[in-house]
Amino acid sequence: QVQLVESGGGLVQAGGSLRLSCAASGRTFSSRTMGWFRQPPGKEREFVAAISWSGGNIYYSDSVKGRFTISRDNAKNTVDLQMDTLNPDDTAVYYCAAARYSGWGNTFSREDRNYDYWGQGTQVTVSS
Repeated sequence: QVQLVESGGGLVQAGGSLRLSCAASGRTFSSRTMGWFRQPPGKEREFVAAISWSGGNIYYSDSVKGRFTISRDNAKNTVDLQMDTLNPDDTAVYYCAAARYSGWGNTFSREDRNYDYWGQGTQVTVSS
């Protein structure tokens, strides 16, 4: 069992930055790929970024590549998402998620059906 709690959302102007954090409980955190997903208003949930259990493999959606950075600290059971150069299209509820135990890989990490545990979400609003 893994419980996830996100923090760090808020309101920011276009061009600004935010850092989201996800605190996880559970002994298997360090063995799971971790991902960030988002759900813009009126749209379906979409993949943002993922990081393998070791941190050695990182994947981003094309829409955030070069602007967002995902990182994890297995000693602290945390995964962060640094978001820079934000624009109004980044407005969404952002979710932290823990993937199926020992699952990994590019395709695997991008599909929300491979994630077993989800946080409650944190709102990010980018004003123009």
